[in-house]
Amino acid sequence: MKTYIVINLTDTDKVLWSQVDQTSAQTARRNVANTQCILSYYHLPSFVGEEGLKPVLTLDHALALELLATPEWTPETPI
Repeated sequence: MKTYIVINLTDTDKVLWSQVDQTSAQTARRNVANTQCILSYYHLPSFVGEEGLKPVLTLDHALALELLATPEWTPETPI
């Protein structure tokens, strides 16, 4: 099952992009404030955990869709 995590953009330097579905910070979906992004993976990446990156949120697919539908993640008017 695919898992989604929200991280702060200031933490993207800790991401090993080969371990997630996104290829870089530039291709990850960002919130409207441009302060966080969402990443997805099937297997827990080695950079996530007690000694590494601590996600802001961990979500399943349904909760990720709910989050992305909020005004904080989808602008009211298209850019």
